[in-house]
Amino acid sequence: MIQAIFFDRDGVLNEEVGYLWEVEKSKWIDGARDAIKFCNGRGLLAIVVTNQSGIARGMYTAREVDNLHDFMQRSLAEVGAHIDAFYYCPHHPEGIVEEFSIECDCRKPKPSLILRACEDFNINPAQAIMFGDSERDIEAAKAAGLRAGIFFEGGNLLEAVKVHCKEGEP
Repeated sequence: MIQAIFFDRDGVLNEEVGYLWEVEKSKWIDGARDAIKFCNGRGLLAIVVTNQSGIARGMYTAREVDNLHDFMQRSLAEVGAHIDAFYYCPHHPEGIVEEFSIECDCRKPKPSLILRACEDFNINPAQAIMFGDSERDIEAAKAAGLRAGIFFEGGNLLEAVKVHCKEGEP
């Protein structure tokens, strides 16, 4: 039984544009809002875990990331959907913003973001899957003990979610 689905953000929920913090540059991946609505309707937690090294690199601030996530929630509400939580890592060891220029345990492929969400929401990792578009996403899912890390190569996210939910029948 699947209890939660974790999603990487850039390249999975929204189109990859490099460092995204500006609402006007955000564009949903085909089927992404419907995929979140599908999760909500099945009683599955929909949780975003994303590296945001642009904060450490001085390209944008945590407030700007939060504003983008607020925009995403408003856009999802338009279709009757919501993301249960956003977790992001603002760190990068080569950053220029001192407080975020560290080696941390939350930057994927390390599993800390996923494990924190599991603790916060009482999720059994073996009953969760993750959709990511990079090897570090899949490695983080494995390190956190998730049931599966699914490599999303594009296309319609709703269709990909449906396929993997049938296998685990939430």
